Amino acid sequence: MAKAVPGCIFCQIVAGSVAAPVVFEDETSLGFFDNRPLFPGHVLLIPKDHYQTLADLPLALIQPLFTNGQLLARAIEQAVEAEGTFVAINNRVSQTVPHLHIHIVPRRKGDGLRGFFWPRQTYKSPEEIESIKKTVRETVERLRSGA
Repeated sequence: MAKAVPGCIFCQIVAGSVAAPVVFEDETSLGFFDNRPLFPGHVLLIPKDHYQTLADLPLALIQPLFTNGQLLARAIEQAVEAEGTFVAINNRVSQTVPHLHIHIVPRRKGDGLRGFFWPRQTYKSPEEIESIKKTVRETVERLRSGA
């Protein structure tokens, strides 16, 4: 049995105690239709074990989860004759269910979605770009070194 969190609807779907329209399952992940789809064919792909965010997902599960996401993106495009897909993960903010899930949404030109679902912003200056770039790079190095 997968590591589950009591009260998590996605863990309940994995356990079979809550029904869901499952379209994919293997030993590590489960794919099912979103109950409030952006478009027909909108799938949520989840790890069977409970992890809240991408950052929480163990390294050993990243490859199988994203391989399955790639497979589902291809399958959804073909199955619903979409021109492409939108693939997204929310981490905490806008994450309705606090269990890691990948949205795989079929897309067509003129379908009404406007790229991302939030307004774009520009950097205030080239100096701001450089400052944030430096901070992100330093943070990456610190995380890589385990500090």
